[in-house]
Formats: sequence, structure tokens, C-alpha cells
Amino acid sequence: MNATKSAENNKLHEERIRVDAGTPALILRLDDNVFHHGTLAAIRSLGRAGAEVHAILEGPHAPASRSRHLTRAYRWPDGPRTPEALIAALESIAARIARRALLIPMDDAGAIFVAEHAAELRASFLLPGQVSELPRRLADKAALSELCAGLGIAQPETRVIRSEADVASAISLLGLPLMAKWAQPWLLPSGAGLRPTTPVRTPQAAARLFGQAAGHGSDLLFQRFVPGTSGSDWFFQGYFDEGSSCLLGGAGRKERSYPPRAGLTTLGRWLPNPRVESAAHRIAAALGYRGILDLDFRHDAAADVYYLLDFNPRLGAQFRLFTDANGLDLVRALHLDLTGGPVPESRAAYGRTYLVENYDPFPAFHDRRSRELTYAGWLRSVREADEFAWFSADDPKPFVAMTRQTLKRGFTRIARRRRNSPAGSR
Repeated sequence: MNATKSAENNKLHEERIRVDAGTPALILRLDDNVFHHGTLAAIRSLGRAGAEVHAILEGPHAPASRSRHLTRAYRWPDGPRTPEALIAALESIAARIARRALLIPMDDAGAIFVAEHAAELRASFLLPGQVSELPRRLADKAALSELCAGLGIAQPETRVIRSEADVASAISLLGLPLMAKWAQPWLLPSGAGLRPTTPVRTPQAAARLFGQAAGHGSDLLFQRFVPGTSGSDWFFQGYFDEGSSCLLGGAGRKERSYPPRAGLTTLGRWLPNPRVESAAHRIAAALGYRGILDLDFRHDAAADVYYLLDFNPRLGAQFRLFTDANGLDLVRALHLDLTGGPVPESRAAYGRTYLVENYDPFPAFHDRRSRELTYAGWLRSVREADEFAWFSADDPKPFVAMTRQTLKRGFTRIARRRRNSPAGSR
């Protein structure tokens, strides 16, 4: 990893964009995930820009808690995370911060909660003027399908699966392979081992997934599979003001993702794509959307259509990809706008790359086996990355903690498999 380049980039971004130091920020997630690199990115971005940054984390073992840019970490109280319990916890944290803070949710569940309880939270926190019911509609993949149909936005044909007859009908209509999705993934119980998106290649696999659907709180969807090749997957992230005008945004191409072709971006590249950008602006304007959004698209080369796959009504984990030539990024634009400061005109940094080093080896190994990537090509992409999710020369402790947690998790899984194997049970 190019430590010199990383240090130069961090210094550049810290010096060129400064935010109101009198307005702190509180970053929250309702989904427990110590490997959520977007949380660390938000802490670093606002901390380097001069803000006091607080965050609700899993505990001191969370790598983000080691960042030198974090002012203070908090934990959700034990017990059910009901709206009443969450509001009480946030009010307690606000009292300790002792100033009105910018509140930044990092996951769908958090974005839904904040939007639906904005009236209770506004006394203590700065928030975009979002339509309260909109994040839930957008994060719900079944509701999103209906919304796209009404707006004329291209989306793969989708069916809600509520019976065995629905399974057979969807396979007959959509064909195989198809994509299975949970309509409300934030409702899935942690530890259930259910991925938000799963490719389905056989009727037996479809039947197994339907069998898992009962009791998990989320509808199961089957969606027509859109063939994709390297370079087919795109995303858009942007910040939209009170008039739903985009103050900063960009299109990124997924060079690699985990799981391959169906998961989070592990290597992204900022590139111009007027069709993706135009579609994102049109959707936000039609909905009256305010705040940060993260959209996923797939290009169908045969039909020459960009299909909207997902709408995340919050900050995307790889948002630092869209850091312009002056160091402006989405959380800085949000902070500047909500504190009444001018948001500088963006200067796109096309070609910029962002790499998630703890996940990227997996799709890279997959692409190498399928002869889409060479070992030398992967090493070159790592060396030339403009920013890493974890490694930073000016803030190395989170990277060290992430590596330790990764190794610990890996050894634990190996030990569990050995204990559960026939040889290990003798």
C-alpha cells in the first residue's frame, strides 16, 4: 500500500475543506457490524475537516473506535431497540455532547428510524428535511418495485413470494437463474446467515429459500436476473438539498464486489456516466428526496438499459470514492449545507479509486480463477488505489485492529468447523 500517497491525500483533504467546528456530528448504526468501513470513513472525513465526531459503536473492540479522529464512542443500551429506547439513548448522548449535533445514520434501519422520528430528534440534532415515510418505502424492495413502475424507472421484473405456488409461478415467468432478495433486509435477525441478495439457479434452491422465509419478518422477492459482465455494475451517490438539487454526486463503476457480481463494492472507480447520473437526479426530483442517497444499477448490454437494483436512503459505505479535487465529499457537503455554509462547486476527480482491503482479495481470487484478472493486475490495482477503507498513514490503529479482528474471526471459524467435523467429534 502506498503510505506516502495516502498521507499526501489525507493532508490535501484536511487543508482544503473545513467545516463549522462548533457543530459536532454523531454517527449511528442499528446493524451491529464491526467491519463497517463506512463508519470509519465518516469519522475520519469530518474529523480531518475540523468537526468533533462522536459515534455509536459496538464497543472498544470495534476498529473504528481506535481512530484518532473520534472524539467519543458510545454504545446502545442492552435490551430491545424499540423506538422509545433509541430516542431515550439519543437524548442521553445529546445531553453529554451538550451541543446540537449533526445526526448521520449509516444503515437503512437507522435512516428509517431517524426519518420517522425526526420530530422528536430535531431539538437535539440537525437533520435534512426528509419526507418521514420516504426512506422506508425506498429501502423496502417490494415497495421500490411499485414506485419504479409508477415513475417509469427501469427495474428487473419482481415477484413477491408468499406461497409454494408463487415460487413455481415466478420460476415459470422469470426463468432461471433469478435473484432472490429480502424485501426488508433490516428486519432479518442477526446471525441468521441470510444474505440480502442470493442468486438462485435451481428450483430446489428456490424452494429452500422459501422454506427459510417463514418467521424472519421480511417478504421474499424473486427478481429477473440481468446478465452482467465486468463493468456492468454501477452506483450513484449524492447529496440533495432542501430543493432536491444535487450539491455533490457521482457515478462509480464496480470493478470488483463481494460476493462477486452481487455484493458490496470492494474496488470502485469514479467515472462519468451521464445516463446513471441523469436517472439519479430524475428519481430524487420526482420523490422530493433530501439528504444523501446511494443507488445501485446494472447495465443490460443486450437491451442497452440501466436497471435500478437498489435504493439505499443513506450514506453508502464507499462514499469516500466521491471526494473531489478540493477534498469535498458527501458528509462534508451535508455538514456544510445544514450548518448554513456554502457548499463549493464540485470538481470531479474522474478515475479516482477506492479499495476495501479486507474484502477485495475474495472477488480478486474469483476473477483470477475465471481468468478475468491476473495476480500482477490485482497487485497493481492495490498499489494504485487512491484511498483505502482501513489503511491510512495518519490514522493506522483502525487498520491494525481490523486485521486482528479478521484473523480472530477466521481462526474461530476454522476451530468451529473442526469441532463439527466427524473427525473432530471422535
